[in-house]
Formats: sequence, structure tokens, C-alpha cells
Amino acid sequence: MSDDITSFENFSLSPAIYKVIDEVGYETPTPIQSRSIPPLLEGRDLLGQAQTGTGKTAAFALPLLSRLQPRLKVPQILVLTPTRELALQVAEAMQTYSRHLPNFQVLPVYGGQNMVQQLRQLQRGVQVVVGTPGRIKDHLQRKTLKLDKVASVVIDEADEMLKMGFIDDVEEILALAAEDHQTALFSATMPKEVLTIARKHLKDPVEIRIKGKTSTVEKISQHFWQVKGLHKLDALTRILEAEEIDGMIIFVRTKVATVELAEKLEARGFSSAALNGDMSQMLREKTVERLKDGSLDIVVATDVAARGLDVKRISHVVNYDIPYDIEAYIHRIGRTGRAGREGKAILFVAPREKRMLSAIERATKQPIKAMALPSRKDITNRRINQFKEQIAAAMESEDLEFFEELIDSYQSEYDTGHRRIAAALAFLLQKDRPLQMDEQVAEEIQAEGAPEKSRSRRDNRGGDADKQSYRIEVGRIHGVEPGNIVGAISNEGKINSGDIGRIRIFDNFSLVDLPENISADKLHKLKSVWVCDEQLQISPDSGNAPSIAKRSSRRQRFGAGKTAGSAQQTKTRSAVKNPRRGKKPVKNLSGS
Repeated sequence: MSDDITSFENFSLSPAIYKVIDEVGYETPTPIQSRSIPPLLEGRDLLGQAQTGTGKTAAFALPLLSRLQPRLKVPQILVLTPTRELALQVAEAMQTYSRHLPNFQVLPVYGGQNMVQQLRQLQRGVQVVVGTPGRIKDHLQRKTLKLDKVASVVIDEADEMLKMGFIDDVEEILALAAEDHQTALFSATMPKEVLTIARKHLKDPVEIRIKGKTSTVEKISQHFWQVKGLHKLDALTRILEAEEIDGMIIFVRTKVATVELAEKLEARGFSSAALNGDMSQMLREKTVERLKDGSLDIVVATDVAARGLDVKRISHVVNYDIPYDIEAYIHRIGRTGRAGREGKAILFVAPREKRMLSAIERATKQPIKAMALPSRKDITNRRINQFKEQIAAAMESEDLEFFEELIDSYQSEYDTGHRRIAAALAFLLQKDRPLQMDEQVAEEIQAEGAPEKSRSRRDNRGGDADKQSYRIEVGRIHGVEPGNIVGAISNEGKINSGDIGRIRIFDNFSLVDLPENISADKLHKLKSVWVCDEQLQISPDSGNAPSIAKRSSRRQRFGAGKTAGSAQQTKTRSAVKNPRRGKKPVKNLSGS
């Protein structure tokens, strides 16, 4: 199969799938996607060899979802994965890609998860099941899962299945699937046991082998920051203030994100501009020239827009969004460390993206060091040093005689010491950008939200008269803290943190007081925001939540089984969104 397909538009995917691709701004398919999507769309079996981080999930999800019959509420796609984490990741990717398919449901099943919840969802009807072989076998033996209507079976990371002793289970499951089903098997390596299964169960498969590329980047110092909460922009701001930066490229996944992030950085006082495929060639060239001549310090770009970019003054590359695949990462960081100079690459990594981090380390043959965000003291000291340098430069290069006379005149007229006059002038000069980092802002970034102490003081007050109480479906059992809630609502809902009133956290849910005049659009957006791996599903409080919580707590103490709160939670949180500690929905195309 040719690997020269360079645009998703060249595939025959369904309109609903194309709509998602367009919305999120994906531009170029990876090699495994280019070669896998056409035969899978044709219904052919496929044997694919590719490393983690090459985009395998999208390679099978996009074509198989394009062939799905949404109105048929029975399992049509079965994906087998070796681990719970991968099952969740694939299920989330499926959910993302299918957002415009009507009545679509995907269910992840794995050991350790509540069986009752899985049974309930299976009874309601799902089109895609993603799970580990052991739990899939349990459901087949219980006859709670039937594979007679399954059109496609995907075996993901088959060599890992072999290492973990699941291969026999996989064979049993394949034997129970519909006789004419399509099978796709993906594996990083092809041991004989995996090839035996392929020969036995795949019919005239298309064989695809993507060679893993390795690269050494000796001149580039690589670091990662573990993303916590929803404060990536604040973390980036700290890094920009603390690092000795000449020029920088910040990589994001979508064209829309380049404009949004560049505008936010400009608002924070950094010289930045977007670079994406929607810009005219003339404008792109002008932006690159500004970066080269020093009139611009930061470019926020997509992978395609930055292809071939060679600017010697680029000292830093920041992967604000982790890339689709390893090759894209190597391309990105290669924009620094040019012409024998040293460069620094910083990668923002969410907890669920650690597998990609490990794959990148293998490919670059270098460990990627964890980095701590600069402290409040670090930022303050740097601002002070820069201020001192400005004073020294002015003393050396400017004629200050007029101003010296002015100060002498002021001192004589008002009988004020030079020290106090200098302090007042320094204050006037820096008041729009204080030398001391605001303590609350510092604490918010470090604590992933507003400081708990200040928040708890607000919690003890009565409700504000101009606020309405809202219920969100994340609580104490999910590990949520007030700062998480404040960070999510203020960042994603664009609501000033000062407008957020008291917060009460119960076992299974929380209540938060917000302004009464919140628009319907903001509330709709907040419903799908994720905190501690739960979607907020925000709704006006009915007023009986505290009594429900008390009954729930009382029943828990006396072993009364499921609480009212957890029952309500089950209603409001669809199983397809997955309880998953510290993880958010997959939005990239690698996912494998």
C-alpha cells in the first residue's frame, strides 16, 4: 500500500468523522494511518507492525467508525487491549472521533471495574466494546456479551498480549466472533506466536510494516513537566519568565490553538504570533522573518506549518500539546540546537501520556528529565535582576542630567529623601507588571487551583445573594479539592475566580455557587469539562443535595450497599466517559 497519502481528505471516511477531524484541526495522517485506513475502509483484514506512538488508534478507529451502523444498538466493533490503561485510552479516542454519530455508545470493560455498571451498559446497548481479554471472556461466559453481530475485531499490541499470557484468551474470543468478521492485528514486534494467530484468523491480510525511527539529539537538553490541573498556560508563563530565551517555538495540535495561545501570551506581555496552515504563504514568511530578525520572540505553530523551519536563534522548543507520534516529536525539537548550538526542549505530559513519553525516550536514546516549575521566589528574583539591568543600562547610555535636576527640585520642594523618591518612581514604572509575583497566583499554579486555605474561608460563609448554587458530579471519592474546581471553572468556563462563591464537597458530588447570569453556552461547555477524571455535568442544584448526602453517608456507615449519591452519579455519568484517575479524554491521533 502506498504511503504517500498526505491529507485526510484523500480517504473516503464518513462525513461525521470528517467533521470531527476538521473541528480539532488535524492535518496530516501518520504513515500507519496512511496505509491502514484505505484497506480497513474496504473491509479487508490487516496485519500491522508499528511501534507505540505511531498513531495506531486512529489508524483503525477512523475507518471502522466510518463503517458503523449507529442505529444498530449491538456490538459491531470489538477492540482487545492488553491493559486497562490502553482500553480506557482507546475507548476515549473512539468517543472523541464519534461525537457526531447519533446514539453512539462505547464501553470499556476490564478487570477491577464494577461488573454491575458494565452489565447495565451492555443491556442498554453499545456499538463498540473495548476491553482486556480476561474481562471480555467473563462476559462471553455469562452470555452478557454477544459477538454474533461484530463486523470488526481489532487486536491491539498483540506482542504485549503474548507477554502477559493473554494469547490463548484472544484465540478463544476470535473463535466466538461472527464468521465473516474483519480482523485487524497490530503489534510492535512479530514473534512466531503472534504470526501463528495471524495466519489462523486473518484472511488474505494487507501487511503493513512501519519501521521505527531512532534519532539522537545530543545538542538538545530534553525535559518534561507533569501536567497537573488545568494551568498549562500559567505553567508556560512561569517557564517563559524563568528561562534565558532567545527565540522559541511552541507546538500545539490544532490551527485554532495557535491563534488562541498566541493571543493569550501577547496579553501577558510576550512577543508572540501564530503560524498555521490557514495563513497565507506571504503572512507565514513574514512571521518567520520577524522571528529571525528578533522583532518576534515566540511562534506558536502546528507541525505542518513549522515543517522545514530553520531559524538559528531558536533556543527553546515547547511541546505544549504532546505530538501525534514520535517522528513529529523529533521533527519538533529539531527546530532548536541548530548550527552546532545547544537547545532546550520542554514537553508537557499528562498522566495518561506517560507511555508516549517512554516511547520518545527510546526513540531519541536520551532520558527526558522531569522539571519542576520555577518557584515564586525564582520569578521574583529574575524580575528584580532584569529591573536592575534596565537601571544600569539607562545610567550607562542615557543623558540623565535633566532628570537629576528634576529630582533635586522635587527633594528641595517637598523635603523628601532620594531613597523614597527613587522607590516611588520604581513603583510607577513596574506597577503594570509587578516585580513580586502575586502570592495567590503562585499558589494557584502550584496547587492546581485557588489556595485551599483561602477557599475554605469562603466555604464557611453564607451563600452570596447574587449567586446560584450548581451541582457538579465530582466529589470526595474522586479526590477533588476546591482548587481543582476553581481551576476548571475559571479556565474552561472563562469565569473570573473571584466570581466563584462557596464550594461544598460531598462524597459523590459537589456544590458550587456561581453568578446567576451565566450564559447557557458557558453552562453547556462546563458540562463536558473534566476534573479528577470526571466530567462536571453541571446543573442547577435542586436544593435537596445536602439531605441526600447525609442519607448517603448514613447508609455507607451501616453497610447499606449503594448510596443515593452513587446511584445519582451513575445516572449522570455515562459509562462511556469512564472513571479514570487523573486522566482526560484522548484528543490526539496517536493513542496507541
